[in-house]
Amino acid sequence: MMEDEAFTDINGKAISLECQSHSGLCREFTVSVPKVSIGKVLVYTCCVWLVAYAVFCLTEMSSSYASGRETTTFIEMNKIKDIVINEAIHMHRIIYYLCVLLKDPSEPEAVSRVVPLFQSSKPRLNCLVKVYKSCQEILSTC
Repeated sequence: MMEDEAFTDINGKAISLECQSHSGLCREFTVSVPKVSIGKVLVYTCCVWLVAYAVFCLTEMSSSYASGRETTTFIEMNKIKDIVINEAIHMHRIIYYLCVLLKDPSEPEAVSRVVPLFQSSKPRLNCLVKVYKSCQEILSTC
């Protein structure tokens, strides 16, 4: 699905974006940093799985750390209000990041929480746009 395109993080270091399409409603994105310092215990991979099941839809976010520790978070698709690309000012630079906006259960039009993705790898906008477009395709079918 992904063309051979070079991606970098906000500091200009090379990162890779891989996408595996498991079905029409299931895509796995992996953003990887080639070299990770074990001393700094950086996250080197963050996967976002958008999975649709017969009964309900889940979004799975996994992070793997240089220390070997892994974390996985599941979010039900019916709790997702939207997925957006947000911008922030960091060290006199504008950076972009992908976020999942969660619905407020008491007020469906409000956002209860913002969950940023790819926090450690910090891909640039061109990489985030590819993931964003694919996520929006899947969200439009759920």
